[in-house]
Amino acid sequence: MAGAIAELATKTLKEDFRNIDTSEARILLLEGMDRILPPFAPELSQEAETSLTQLGVNVQTKTLVTNIANDIVTIKQGDDVKEIAAKTVLWAAGVKASAMGKVLTERTGAESDRAGRVIVEPDLSIKGHPNIFVVGDLANFAHQNNKPLPGVAPVAMQEGEYVAKLIQKRLKGETLPQFNYVDRGSLAMIGQHAAVVDLGFIKLKGFLAWFVWLFIHIYFLIEFDNKLVVMIQWVWNYFTRNRGARLITGKENISSVPIENNEHYQPVKTRQPINV
Repeated sequence: MAGAIAELATKTLKEDFRNIDTSEARILLLEGMDRILPPFAPELSQEAETSLTQLGVNVQTKTLVTNIANDIVTIKQGDDVKEIAAKTVLWAAGVKASAMGKVLTERTGAESDRAGRVIVEPDLSIKGHPNIFVVGDLANFAHQNNKPLPGVAPVAMQEGEYVAKLIQKRLKGETLPQFNYVDRGSLAMIGQHAAVVDLGFIKLKGFLAWFVWLFIHIYFLIEFDNKLVVMIQWVWNYFTRNRGARLITGKENISSVPIENNEHYQPVKTRQPINV
């Protein structure tokens, strides 16, 4: 996300909004761990940080956000507490689980973790309720490597497939071994021609990783029509460098601009101005 925002600020906005000095924009990426992309191999994390720095992103690791209020972000780096002025703040860290988790724990007596995720059994069922299953980012499955699985799409997909097969087996009077997540690798897009791919036995970075990221995402799209349309759109955007980003900011209506700067504008009374 930080890489996409950096390219948006330095390339797209620079061409579309000539009165905006994008050199004044600052993009800060705050990471609580000692490196970004912790699930990836250390060398790939370093490559990602280098690519982001080249795009103009200020990466700060071992930095915890303690408060966000009134356009001020309060951070803690070791024993130092600092404040950063920021008009736009994007939160990409962990969030609380759906309220459905609380409903399930209250009605079934199941336990939940601090994030509100339901603690499940090895077969993804709720303790004491073998016919109630919880999958995806609402489930806390800690029966593999003694730590909860991440709330990402591949985990949810494999959990869903497992539960579907388990139900089919039970209808036949059969059963299945406990759920076991197979990590097929991780991919992260940094920017154009920049990505990192960690497939365990294969680690890629740079242009080749970027190309693999594109191929895999198109491959997993459903239906040939969707794959073809997305591929055509991506090829078009790549060669035309048209990101299609258009931003409207501020609360000022055009009708409120002084007439000397707006002499050709005639407000239409039947329409209401829209603020975005």
